[in-house]
Amino acid sequence: MKKPVIDRYERTDEGQVVIDVSIASIEHLYHDFDKTAPYYRKELDQEFADYLTECVREIGKSPFVIRISIEKMPEEALMNRVQKSVNSYFVYLKELENRSMKRMFRRFIILFFVGIIFLVLAILATRRATVHAGVIAEVFAQGLTIAAWVSLWEAIVYIFLEYHPNKENIRLYNRIIGSQILFRSLTQ
Repeated sequence: MKKPVIDRYERTDEGQVVIDVSIASIEHLYHDFDKTAPYYRKELDQEFADYLTECVREIGKSPFVIRISIEKMPEEALMNRVQKSVNSYFVYLKELENRSMKRMFRRFIILFFVGIIFLVLAILATRRATVHAGVIAEVFAQGLTIAAWVSLWEAIVYIFLEYHPNKENIRLYNRIIGSQILFRSLTQ
């Protein structure tokens, strides 16, 4: 029998899943292209951010903590900055997802109404083409019908296929934003 994925994670005494990250120093959590910015303003390393997101996705709704195992324990102020920077980075990612969803809804509205307009025009053109029975009028009416359905189909795709992944990412980011970060020394 196959073991559930969540069984590969450690648990705290309180039953929380431990997402373990092992690093040599705090600097490994951040991109190093901006050496002068304080840690809470720096971008998190993309691999670290992806790792956290995938672990949270993998453990589902289980409560969790992030445990950073490090060679030398940092000072309290630095640990607080790491907590703040992880929170602010995932707040930023959440805002990006929210903007993406707003753009998606705008595209949905535009495509939906363009599709409806084309559909009405196609119906009117089809009625007129049957009266005058011209080949060009019939082709034009069929073209409008196809354009209407393509536009409506694209609108439906935005809502039914792209909405859920964005919502799921926002949910994951919210869980990471509210998570506790623990530190432990590897030399103990």
